Amino acid sequence: MSAKRLDRAAIMQPGFSTPWDAPLVPSFPFSFRDVRVLTAAWRTDPEAIAAQLPPPLEPLGDVVLAHIYDMGDVDWLGHYQESNVMIGARMPGGKVRGGYSCYLFLAADGGVAHGREIHGQPKKSGAPRLEFRKDLIVGSIARNGIDVLTATMPYKQRRATLAALKKLMPFDTNLALKAVDHIDHTPAIRQLTARKLTQVKVHECWRGPGTVELRPNAQAPLHRLPVLEMLDNFYWRADFTLVKGRVIYNYLKEESRP
Repeated sequence: MSAKRLDRAAIMQPGFSTPWDAPLVPSFPFSFRDVRVLTAAWRTDPEAIAAQLPPPLEPLGDVVLAHIYDMGDVDWLGHYQESNVMIGARMPGGKVRGGYSCYLFLAADGGVAHGREIHGQPKKSGAPRLEFRKDLIVGSIARNGIDVLTATMPYKQRRATLAALKKLMPFDTNLALKAVDHIDHTPAIRQLTARKLTQVKVHECWRGPGTVELRPNAQAPLHRLPVLEMLDNFYWRADFTLVKGRVIYNYLKEESRP
């Protein structure tokens, strides 16, 4: 019985990933079902936000969002946990606005590879957790065995909408800095990218007073966005689809395409 062979045509197909006969990186689109999210929100030092943003992005304000996800059923990736720490940003002129990802930690190798290879997100392996402890919702992010973020909110006391959360930041548009080198160590890709969640179906959304505790870690420095004022935290459950995004700025060509 002859084995299937890898050829040039397959390599040139969009979405091609290695190893070619058991690819790690999902192809677009892929869907997320039964996603439970605790989103912690706080105000931080504007200088801390400015320090995180790559030019030419400009800050939208002083709010930080930390999403802690329990991904119940995801094409390719299965059931896993993820976290995404975002700050509001825009391109000059405001034609592109969204949440810029500073730190992401997750417990899925395919998710890490896809985020870095395709979107340019700064994903690392970690151990996010979303738990219900009697009348308290608890979300945490661990790296190196250290809980670098712990967030809490009361269990389902006040109904809300996702629109209320988006007023803090248009987080459904995700901005990222994609950086890939050639093998000779010269820059191959230096881009700002944007992608938007689609087919979002919210099953429930709640808000309430929250807490966030940050613990320093040199490999997960979330503490560089200190908590100056807590805002309401949100708990929500939804389905959505991840589709291909676009390049909004190309550093190698020094051109913007909002």
